[in-house]
Amino acid sequence: MKVLKVDHIGIAVKSIDETKKLYHDLLGLDHAGNETVQEQKVTTAFFPVGDTEVELLESTSEDGPIAKYLEKRGEGVQHIAFRVENIEEALAELKEKGIKLIDEKPRRGAGGAKIAFLHPKSTYGVLVELCQRD
Repeated sequence: MKVLKVDHIGIAVKSIDETKKLYHDLLGLDHAGNETVQEQKVTTAFFPVGDTEVELLESTSEDGPIAKYLEKRGEGVQHIAFRVENIEEALAELKEKGIKLIDEKPRRGAGGAKIAFLHPKSTYGVLVELCQRD
């Protein structure tokens, strides 16, 4: 498995419009736009920072994973995403090494990326996302 870089840091928020006041208006980060991913019941907003991004995540549904996260933990860092060269190979290797996978196979994420999550019980309490962008 080859990790290329930290792709982004995902932050669960109640309102992208409210939170982007910090990232765009106060910190001066460019807002690269919003995207709704229906399958995940989430709207995302990306703010590039050098070679990585901050991703704000707002739930589009009361039963979505981000809504559940916010209810349980409140706003804050929800995951860290690592860009990998080949996500299918990375998942197979990690499974073979005993890492518990949330996603056995990649799914579509924001920006057309292939994504998959590793279970925090196998990653010392951190929700880790793997992503591949072609």
